[in-house]
Amino acid sequence: MINYRTIIIAFLLASFSAFGQEWTKVEPRENCTARHENSLAAANGKLYLIGGRGVKPVESYDPETNTWTSHGETPLEMNHFQAITYNDEIWVLGAFTGPYPHEEPIGDIYIYSPENDSWRKGPPMPENRKRGAAGAFVYNDMIYLIGGEIDGHWDGTQPWFDVLNPATGEWNTLPDAPTARDHISASLVNDKLVIAGGRQSNAKTGKVLETTLPSVDMYDFKSGSWTTVADAGNIPTQRAGASAVTYGDLVLIIGGESGAQVPAHSEVEGFNTETMEWVPLPPLNQGRHGTGAVMLNGRIYTVAGSGDRGGGPELTSVEYYPVND
Repeated sequence: MINYRTIIIAFLLASFSAFGQEWTKVEPRENCTARHENSLAAANGKLYLIGGRGVKPVESYDPETNTWTSHGETPLEMNHFQAITYNDEIWVLGAFTGPYPHEEPIGDIYIYSPENDSWRKGPPMPENRKRGAAGAFVYNDMIYLIGGEIDGHWDGTQPWFDVLNPATGEWNTLPDAPTARDHISASLVNDKLVIAGGRQSNAKTGKVLETTLPSVDMYDFKSGSWTTVADAGNIPTQRAGASAVTYGDLVLIIGGESGAQVPAHSEVEGFNTETMEWVPLPPLNQGRHGTGAVMLNGRIYTVAGSGDRGGGPELTSVEYYPVND
């Protein structure tokens, strides 16, 4: 019997390599604001760059005109978060504010309306579950938060997993992940959540960059259970502060930082959720960490971030992977 799913997976993998695709640099008419520990989201056909160290303006990039537009500033400093898009608005949760190493978790969710260029507060975070540097995603009209740290880079990495009903503002606690992680991004493939990379930052003991994690954890929404992938499926390049984005049956881990090198990582590696194997993809033109990656109009975009591990140099560059070009 022909295994059509295997054929589809093979085709998707081939689309990354056989046709010679590489990351393409974008040269906008003007640059965005240099920043890192920000996030990136897509809404209404545009990219939205939000947050970072210090108070920064929201900036939108229109690929049709190749231009950045500056909007109002964020209500407060927002750093270390994975922005999500829900009902054409951008939600910030699981974020920090303030300086290293005792960044403070932001107690409220903040929601940005691109249509009105305005912010409003959403439901508060549960008092005993506040943290930053966490992963966030949307599944079946519900908003999820995974991992994170309660005291900046100092201490308190968590395996917490929570779900918010945006219609009611009600939070519920889900089973903890097998591994506590911070500086993560979350990706969902079909009915499975994949968490790869990240670390257990502990500046309290002088260990931050060197605490990266090799294992991959998966949560199956159909069974409501976690599993840790066998060691053979560990991430090839350990790093934290990477971006994650889903394409087909692959979760792509893009960029990041680690104690292994001073330059931010340029590696892009794809985890195949069917075979539990990693596939190397073309690297970024510019290694970066502390930003985001999103799919928009058949392209995977990443913007800004830090060019070295730690706090700089802050970048303005834009590049994309032409998945469907």
